[in-house]
Amino acid sequence: MNSIGKHGGKYGGNHDRKRGGGRGGEPGTSAWHVDDALAVRYAAGSAPEPDAWSLEKHIESCGACAVLVSAAVRRGAAGPVLAGVREAVLAVAVRSAPPAARTGLTARVLWAAGPALRGSWLVAVVLVAAGAVALAYGAGFAGARPLLLALAPLLPLAGVAVSYGEHADPMYEIGASTPGGGLRLLLTRTTAVLAVSLPLLTLAGALLPSSASPASPTPSASSLSPLSSMEVPGAAAWLLPALALTLATLVLGSYVGCRTAAGAVGAAWGVAIAGSLLATARRDGGAEVGPFPVADLSAYLTRCLTGAEAQGGWAAGAVVCAGLLVLRRRSFDRPALGAPGRA
Repeated sequence: MNSIGKHGGKYGGNHDRKRGGGRGGEPGTSAWHVDDALAVRYAAGSAPEPDAWSLEKHIESCGACAVLVSAAVRRGAAGPVLAGVREAVLAVAVRSAPPAARTGLTARVLWAAGPALRGSWLVAVVLVAAGAVALAYGAGFAGARPLLLALAPLLPLAGVAVSYGEHADPMYEIGASTPGGGLRLLLTRTTAVLAVSLPLLTLAGALLPSSASPASPTPSASSLSPLSSMEVPGAAAWLLPALALTLATLVLGSYVGCRTAAGAVGAAWGVAIAGSLLATARRDGGAEVGPFPVADLSAYLTRCLTGAEAQGGWAAGAVVCAGLLVLRRRSFDRPALGAPGRA
């Protein structure tokens, strides 16, 4: 067994082939590689079993020796037979390949878009948009647009939460291990979520009344002055905040997973709005349960969403989160290193 190849380091780490009968120096002192004589004996089937075993084990990790042995086998008696078998297998494989095995553009786009656009999230976005319009024009609700603007930034977060991760995608493990997986796939699916939710919800907001007054001809008790003249933010005022919150979700998701991150960021947004409404109610001395505080919600959203200062702050936050996401991009390439379901 002294013919077994010995290497000073990793197999194939030294490709300077020794020509002294296929054997190197003392174990652990010199690399061993296949020489021409051993390759010819192996191709002819005359190599001793220990030498053949050593050769087969060695060429698994040494590309140079694998090329040498392959060339020797092709020059030997088995070469024409192997070539004929290879041509026959390739001919049968090409001829019998079903058209369905070739993935079309539509299938690739649907897979890249993620589970969100194929599941209940898309239905929820449509229902929210249609429900806001129905409340404004069907029920005469005065706060349809403020309520939509308060809920709209949460919907992209929910889309991100159900678009990527072990809990959402049965192909997650395979996708994360491919060159197109990880952050690239997550950004592709996030873009698909934003491409659907932003136009749809902005269009629904544009269809709603621009002031906190009911759209129906018969006003309700809650729509009288001063609500009738209360202006609310524009239909597109939520776009930058939604982008900043989505990027914040991705950054936090690199630590705790997208589903947990979306829940945390969405909860923070909801607590901020609810806290402002409760603070306003306490300041006004209102302890009893009253109608929906349309005016208070409109005033809070106006302060947070409109004006150069507010929009500039959201834009700066989006830029900062984008920079942090670039720094954390490698974390999405190692899903198995975190806690279960971290991505």
